[in-house]
This record gives sequence, C-alpha cells and structure tokens, in this order.
Amino acid sequence: MNVGSSSSVSTQALGTTKPTEPQNALGKDAFMRILVTQMKNQNPLEPLKDTEFIGQMAQFSSLEQLTNLNQAMTQFVGLQGKQSLTEHADLIGNTVYWEQEVNGVLQSGEGIVKALSIKNGELIVELENDNVKVPINTIQRIEKN
Repeated sequence: MNVGSSSSVSTQALGTTKPTEPQNALGKDAFMRILVTQMKNQNPLEPLKDTEFIGQMAQFSSLEQLTNLNQAMTQFVGLQGKQSLTEHADLIGNTVYWEQEVNGVLQSGEGIVKALSIKNGELIVELENDNVKVPINTIQRIEKN
C-alpha cells in the first residue's frame, strides 16, 4: 500500500480550490456540482429516489434564497463601502437645507426629510415639500426638529 501517493492526490485537490471562497464554504455552484456528480455516478440498478432528489433540490433552492437575502441585506446595510440607509436614518423628521447645480443653474431649498432611498447606487433624500428628491451629498445644513 502506497500512502505517499494518497497524500499527493489530496494535496493536488486542495490546490485547485478557488482562492476567493473560504475553504469550508459551500456555495450554489459547489452544491450543484455535487448534485450533478451524484446523478452521473449513481448505480443504474439503484437510482436516486424521487424523495431524495426533491429534498436536495429544496436544499438548493433554500441555499439560493439565503444567498439572495444575504446580498440584499449587505446592500441595505452598506457593508460594501458605500453610504447606507441605516447610516442616515436619523435624518428622517429633521429639516435639511440643500443646494445643487442642475444644467448650470444653482438650485436650493429646504424641507423635512420623510424618507431615504437608493437609486442607481446613490443615496437619495425624499422631502415632504412637493415630494422633492435630492442626493445626500447636496445637503448643506441639518436642523433637529
């Protein structure tokens, strides 16, 4: 029995993993590869039972939904280095004064913040006055109400 060849095979297998994923993490792609490999290599005399296959597909669906939820929460909280809604939630109910240039014309105004939103990756402040929406970076002054 050659033990040395067994350890070299496992070393080669570890070298082929993606460096971007943690070693213990199984993502959607890995789960699908395992499922496909299992189906390719199943015994034709004892095929995968329907209930097992449905259970595995349900697990895959749950994994995909959890991944999507994680991405949505990451965007909401702003862990990707962007400004987030939660960082500026304390603006709601306060009076803000804003100033921005549109087509070479300086516009300004004030209003009470009623909501915050993200549009095209930019944080937008929605004011109660005439439903005015201005980017967060145009705010010049904030007054506590």
